[in-house]
Amino acid sequence: MTHAETVMPPTPDPILIEDLMLAYGAQRVLDGLSLRVPAGSITALLGGNGAGKSTTLSALLGFTRTQSGTIAVCGIDPAADPDGARRRIAYLPENVALYEHLTAVENADYLLALSGERQGRGAITDALAAAGLQERAWDQRLGGFSKGMRQKVAIAVALLRRVPVLLLDEPTSGLDPRATADFNGLLVQVRARGTAVLMVTHDLLSAADVADRIAFLEAGRVAHEVKASGPDRFDVRALHARFQTGSARIPA
Repeated sequence: MTHAETVMPPTPDPILIEDLMLAYGAQRVLDGLSLRVPAGSITALLGGNGAGKSTTLSALLGFTRTQSGTIAVCGIDPAADPDGARRRIAYLPENVALYEHLTAVENADYLLALSGERQGRGAITDALAAAGLQERAWDQRLGGFSKGMRQKVAIAVALLRRVPVLLLDEPTSGLDPRATADFNGLLVQVRARGTAVLMVTHDLLSAADVADRIAFLEAGRVAHEVKASGPDRFDVRALHARFQTGSARIPA
C-alpha cells in the first residue's frame, strides 16, 4: 500500500459514552449508561426526575467523575482534560447566567469573547434575530427581560460558537410554540454544519419534530432508543405512552 493509499482511522463520534457507572453510596445514578451521538445528528434524551439526565451532561462537561466506563468528547476524556473537552462544547443550561446591566448584544459579545470566538455586531444581531429576539430588544439591558427573552439571547450565543458538540438542557423552557419552532429550525442548521447535538428535554413534541434519535433514560441507563424514520419520523402517541409510563415498549 502506497502512502497515498493509507487508510485513515475513523473519526470518533463527538459524544461517546459506554457502560458508564456512577454511585453515591448505595444509590446508582448512572448504571451502565451507553450513548453515542454522531457528527451531524441530534439526539434527544428524555427521562423523569432522577433518571440521570443532568448527571450525564455534568460528566460530559467534566464536572462529575464517574467510577467506571468510558466517556469522550471528540476523543477527549472530560475528567482527565476538562478544559480540552469544554473547548469543543457549547453548552446551554436551563437557567442561563447573563448580566443584568448589559444589553443583549453586549452579553453576547462578552460571552463570545470569553470563549475566544468574538464576532462582529452584524453576526450577533443576525443570531439574535434568528433566535426570535425582536430588534427593539437588542440594545436593551437584560434587567427587564422575561425568561423567554433571556433564553433567546443564550440560544444565540450557543449557536454562534462553531464547535463540534452542542449540549442543551431544556432549551425550549420559557419559549412559546412559535419560538420553539424557530429554535428547532436553528438546530437543523447546526446539524447541517456537522455538529453533534445532545438535547435533554421534557418537550416530547419538540424532540419528535427535530431529533434524529430519541433515547429514554431510566434508572441511569438508556432503556430504549428510537430512530426517526419515514415521513412521520416518530409515532408520537407511542412515544408519549413510553414517556408517561416508563414501561411500554416502543418498536425501534
